[in-house]
Amino acid sequence: MSHTHSWLTRPETDADLGAIHAINSAAFETPAEADLVDALRADSAAWIEGLSIVTESGDGTPVGHVLFTRCHVDGRAALALAPCAVLPEFQRTGAGSAAIRAGLESARALGENLVLVLGHADYYPRFGFTPASGFGVRAPFDVPDEAMMALSLDPSRETPRGTIRYPDAFGV
Repeated sequence: MSHTHSWLTRPETDADLGAIHAINSAAFETPAEADLVDALRADSAAWIEGLSIVTESGDGTPVGHVLFTRCHVDGRAALALAPCAVLPEFQRTGAGSAAIRAGLESARALGENLVLVLGHADYYPRFGFTPASGFGVRAPFDVPDEAMMALSLDPSRETPRGTIRYPDAFGV
């Protein structure tokens, strides 16, 4: 597959639930992320309709997935980006990036602002993420500074400072 692939992205539908579970199971060494998605979907305080995004192959088969759910920083609303998964045979083709970009646009359209991600410091900066410490935001556990990142979707708005409180499903 070439890197110029034009991916289609869309919010998940009920018909995608099995495929999303399979994508997350295939992309990670254990089913923990797939189970996390299912647990977050069942948590009405964490789940935000329209922020579970799938990337489709040309025939409409879901091959990638990203999830944004409600978390809080110092009691104020923020989003957690996790997990992001792509079927192994479609990794490094832009399928994950397309899902992330679509999710960030959907979050912006919903009026969200602060998005947080614990991830690879060489991957997420391409979307504008920078160390969360620069926003005065800390993870509730020890993590390398460069791995805990944040993005403000509307830089004209103030962002909360403090410690992240993740939904219970994250188990932290």
